[in-house]
Amino acid sequence: MQCIWTLSLLQLVALWAKAAVVTENGLPILWDQAPSQLSELPQVDNVVTINPWNYLQRMSLYRILVGSTDKYMASMGTNETDSPFWGLPLQLGWKLRSGRLVDPTGATTCGEEGDPMCISTNSWWACVNYYLSVIPFLAAVHKGVIGDGLIQVQVQAPAEAADYCTSYTDCSTKYPGLMTKWEEFFQTLKDVSASEISDFEKRDQILGVYWAGQQLSLNSASTSCKGKMSYYSSPEVSFASNWMNSADYVAATYFQSNLNNSVLFMSPLPSRVLQEGDSAPNIADLSTEENHTLYIFGWMTRMNRILMGSLVRMWRSAMCSDKAREKGRELLQDLVHDPKFAASTFVSILKEMIRSC
Repeated sequence: MQCIWTLSLLQLVALWAKAAVVTENGLPILWDQAPSQLSELPQVDNVVTINPWNYLQRMSLYRILVGSTDKYMASMGTNETDSPFWGLPLQLGWKLRSGRLVDPTGATTCGEEGDPMCISTNSWWACVNYYLSVIPFLAAVHKGVIGDGLIQVQVQAPAEAADYCTSYTDCSTKYPGLMTKWEEFFQTLKDVSASEISDFEKRDQILGVYWAGQQLSLNSASTSCKGKMSYYSSPEVSFASNWMNSADYVAATYFQSNLNNSVLFMSPLPSRVLQEGDSAPNIADLSTEENHTLYIFGWMTRMNRILMGSLVRMWRSAMCSDKAREKGRELLQDLVHDPKFAASTFVSILKEMIRSC
């Protein structure tokens, strides 16, 4: 399997040059400039105060989270970038470089040339990411995974972002189920990493609860951020919805979203915000790979809608074992990266996998 994966990477190198920018010197965008310790963030009366509407400070949540959980991630592999958390900072960097963190209303210059580190409170993409950054970070602090278990963290909220939760207590009140789910993940991470089971079993259990947390974050964000969709073109709204829906397929495979794997799947994402008139796979200024990814994301959503949700249900049913999930990851890779891989082939293989469960 390793040889096949390496071959895929080599074949894709030439394609990445025309795809979205998701790394800088092999790491998430501006990773080295983001604070890596709680002590590097502003503090007032022993309360760490974070401004998640500044790109570097939001990226610091991920850098601290990755560094604090690495000791529990030995089962993921021997490299420093094998933690599944690496996929999240890569996503944030892609959103920055593709212009998805700027103010979509045009009412401010937030995120533009004069204020490039500003994350707009009007951005739907930034809103969704809030539930994948601030929420798990606060849960990790509360469980003692970050800090000594005694430190307090407060999140800044501009007047126009008053609907966002700003502390562990506030977030637990507004989103009790979501906070509990991420607390369960961090407790599971500590317990499983210290257990006597095999690394394979550890990895499977950790990834299962990790993706359960991600899915619930996305579900919560889908409701809370919905109003911000009105600021975007219809093609961008469709892509955003399809991007959210794709998580159902990725999560079911227990995808190990380490740095290398995440770069592979994120590089074909669109490198700019879509405008009216954009129609994949025929968007002239986007690469063939970006056009293909947009088309496939749309196809998956349309098929699931036509089948009244049964495509997602079939997919989840097919991911019934570790071998099935491995096959599922290979199928997604073929579907997203290989324009010659027919969608009909995807469905046929999926049906066969279900019969094998």
